[in-house]
Amino acid sequence: MTGGTTSPRVSVVVPTHDTGSHIDSLVASLLRQSLPSTEFEAIFVDDGSTDDTPDRMEKLAAEHPHFRVLRIENSGWPSRPRNVGVAHARGEYVLFVDDDDWLGDEALERLHDCARAHDADVVIGRMAGHGRGVPRELFRRNRFDATLANSPLIDSLTCHKMFRRAFLDEHGLRFPEGWPRRLEDHRMVVRSYLLSRRTCVLSDYTCYHHARRGDAGNVTANRLDPVEYYASLREALDIVDAHTEPGPLRDRLHRRWLRNEMLNRVRGRRMLDAPEDWLAEVVREIQGVIRERFAPGVAAGLPPLQRVLTHLLEEGRTADLRRMAEWEAGVRAVGAVERHQLSGATLTIAVSARLESAGRPVAFTADGDRDVLVLPVDGVDPALREVPAVLGRSRLDLVARHEVTREELFLPVTVEHDWVPGSAGVRHLRHRAVATVDTATLNGGRTAGAWTLKVRVTSAGWAEDGHLRLRLWFPADGAAPVVEDYQRFWPRLRRAVRRRLGRP
Repeated sequence: MTGGTTSPRVSVVVPTHDTGSHIDSLVASLLRQSLPSTEFEAIFVDDGSTDDTPDRMEKLAAEHPHFRVLRIENSGWPSRPRNVGVAHARGEYVLFVDDDDWLGDEALERLHDCARAHDADVVIGRMAGHGRGVPRELFRRNRFDATLANSPLIDSLTCHKMFRRAFLDEHGLRFPEGWPRRLEDHRMVVRSYLLSRRTCVLSDYTCYHHARRGDAGNVTANRLDPVEYYASLREALDIVDAHTEPGPLRDRLHRRWLRNEMLNRVRGRRMLDAPEDWLAEVVREIQGVIRERFAPGVAAGLPPLQRVLTHLLEEGRTADLRRMAEWEAGVRAVGAVERHQLSGATLTIAVSARLESAGRPVAFTADGDRDVLVLPVDGVDPALREVPAVLGRSRLDLVARHEVTREELFLPVTVEHDWVPGSAGVRHLRHRAVATVDTATLNGGRTAGAWTLKVRVTSAGWAEDGHLRLRLWFPADGAAPVVEDYQRFWPRLRRAVRRRLGRP
């Protein structure tokens, strides 16, 4: 019990600042938890709010004994309030939650049960993104002994995880305060992965809903300062280097920051919308990190598109980076449903897909005895554009996404890829998949509502989603779905409207 001598199982630590009503979804989810309120505490640490957030939270704490409110002077960043929360936590485990996110109704119980069952120092629950990207590959399946070497743990570096409190104290794991402040969760989380005796990934239940506020009120939503940002990134690399030897593992971990925090800054609309002077400073900072910190194996392990972008960055070819961004802004996955059938609770779907840019397939061509990616820039060594074993490394996934909760599920598929010849010696990849799904057991039977279907094509450096014409409507959990075919529905609707209006 939180008010007695027995410590709670879980302490939920929430930094707040000028949150207002944006915290309502989190509060409601905490009040719905299947874990009894006597077995967890929620610690709200207010970082010097100037609105009614402290009064709002004090009122909630007066109504709910397992809610606690702490006030500190404004630090301007989540690190300090999170650290204060840990210092006051009494739970066996600590879960960090942002004030505009929320939890699945069974999140605390499931995460704690997983931690106890596997004696884990860290447990990561499946996430759903609401206007935010979340890891995908990590949550394909449960992983009860995940490491940086045997799983894509490095893809998940936000702090929204459950940590054994004794583990945090044993290693002095806290969020860095002061300057630089960006990527504070990266530095804390990657160190925890490297020190954890056991890390678990719970993928069969959506525990965490990660949201982007419509008013961009999150402090981290502001445009980054390149010097500060890449100084923080260097500190994360320092942590990796202190715990690993030069070689394939270190290269793979470094590759995560190259891919996400560097290359993604100069791709597609993100680059095209950036101010010129700011972008020039970003390119300079990235050049420095690539040249000073990365071994050759880091870029060499990337797919061809990203190898080319790394080369252009290192050479400072900003005009070519912009040309690439203009072309890549039009890249998308285009999918089609070839057939579908519902027999009882068993749904069979066959789909095909390809990558396109501006309506044309992303193309490959031969350079001697190797296949190379066709790109809209000149003066790039064909070796950087080479796509060895592209058929084997490409993937087509069929994904169901709940229209309200934004939960995503990978449907089980069998996949094949083949080359489709085009003109002038180029060809493109066609991807096909067949899924056979027992809809009664989909998502553990938690299926009520509407699910849209999409394809996800992963190939040559892209991971792109394409919407399909099918929608699944489940009237209740575990019930057989109604399969809605948009390709047939909309023409029927238009014909019905024309008839009602007396038009031919």
